[in-house]
Amino acid sequence: MAELTHFDMQPLQLTEDFRAVTVAPSASKPSRSLQAELDALNDLHHKLISSEEGVLPTRVPGPPASIPPKRAQAVTKLRDQANDLYRKGKHAEAQKMYTAGIEMARARPSWQPCAISREELGGLYANRAQAYMAVGQWAEGSVDAQTSAELRKMGNAKAWWRRGKCLMEMGRLEEASEWVRRALEIEGGEADLRELLEDIEKRLARGKA
Repeated sequence: MAELTHFDMQPLQLTEDFRAVTVAPSASKPSRSLQAELDALNDLHHKLISSEEGVLPTRVPGPPASIPPKRAQAVTKLRDQANDLYRKGKHAEAQKMYTAGIEMARARPSWQPCAISREELGGLYANRAQAYMAVGQWAEGSVDAQTSAELRKMGNAKAWWRRGKCLMEMGRLEEASEWVRRALEIEGGEADLRELLEDIEKRLARGKA
């Protein structure tokens, strides 16, 4: 290949209708090779934007209308197995199974509705929080319960309660009180949350006495 020994810079511009690239009027007349390159570029551009020719689609197709059920079925199976292990008192094994379900749910393709993942993950994180709490892993339970509450703020009183309980058990009473009060505003006075708040307030009062 011959080395490049000469280079001419030509000012280019778009036509008024933005449909073609041309050499600016102030420039010298383009060479045949440059004009050929511009013609090829403009021809390609016209083909790409033309909807009349029917050669190429003008819109990116949307995601499939239906969601394959296999992933949801796998997530449900892992959750049910974890629940069964928890009921049998096998909390460490339940934690691992919930984790597998979480990883499965988080691996959903990005084109699928995020509401599906949020619903699945909200339940799985809340359940894993309970499995952590069963063996006194309050910090881990707090993180999972908070994650669940952030994914599903309403209709998720268990997750709100579990983080409040974890915070209380860790001695973070002020934070626990603030968390449960916020939960009551969202969940509309859930009885378990009210009882937990009363317990937290009693501990706070004893600490100030």
